[in-house]
Formats: sequence, structure tokens, C-alpha cells
Amino acid sequence: MYRILKEFHFSASHQLKQLPDEHPCGRLHGHNYVVEVALAAEALNGVGFVRDYRELSPFKDWLDRTLDHRHLNDVLGDECVTAEHIAKTCFDWCKARWPETEAVRISETPKTWAEYRPERALGNTPPAEALPDNGS
Repeated sequence: MYRILKEFHFSASHQLKQLPDEHPCGRLHGHNYVVEVALAAEALNGVGFVRDYRELSPFKDWLDRTLDHRHLNDVLGDECVTAEHIAKTCFDWCKARWPETEAVRISETPKTWAEYRPERALGNTPPAEALPDNGS
């Protein structure tokens, strides 16, 4: 399996309104987000790429137009502004354009990441019938 990753950046505010008032993320705040898009393929194309990195520039354009310097609650809705939801939103956008899209990771801080990767892409989850019966 061949895999490529490309990193993108945007800045935005959000408020996790479902959290209690005393939780700091329940207040209006912002992040300098890092987005990592992973594409994978069993075989390379005619020039030896999974996909040319330059072909991913429309994603940067979409981030700039849609999310950058925006209040994400206004763009995505109050229930969809966690890093996990943003990763899924970005994954869906990429997957619709590049079938090789395997996962999207979002970082809000240098020490935290959320990733969206569809189950079918995990490859390490055995089917239910292959799991041992532990008698429960």
C-alpha cells in the first residue's frame, strides 16, 4: 500500500455549547487548526504517484473560502464543531473528489489530534463472525 499525506492550515473560532458553563471549551474561543489528509492506493499512477500533491490544492481553496477566519458554529452548526466532526466534514469533501482519500486528521493544539477514518479503511477489524465467542 502506498500512502501520501499533506498538511493544511486554517484559523477559526468555535464554541462547544453542549458543554457545561464552567468548561473552558464552552466559551467562545479559537484555534489555529492543522488538517492532515491521507490518501492511499495499492498501485501508483503512470507517473509514479498515488496522486500529485498539486491536485490537492482545491482543498486548500475550500478551507480558505469555507472555514478560515470564520465562526465554525455559523458554518457547520452548533453540534458539528468538535475536531471529530470537522475531520469528518473534511474527509467527506476530499473523498467526493479523490477516491484514494483514506483519513483526515485535525489538530486544534500541538498535542491533540482527532481523526476520521471509515471502518472499511481500517483493515484491522475482523468481521464479527471471525471474533472468538467468549461465552458472554
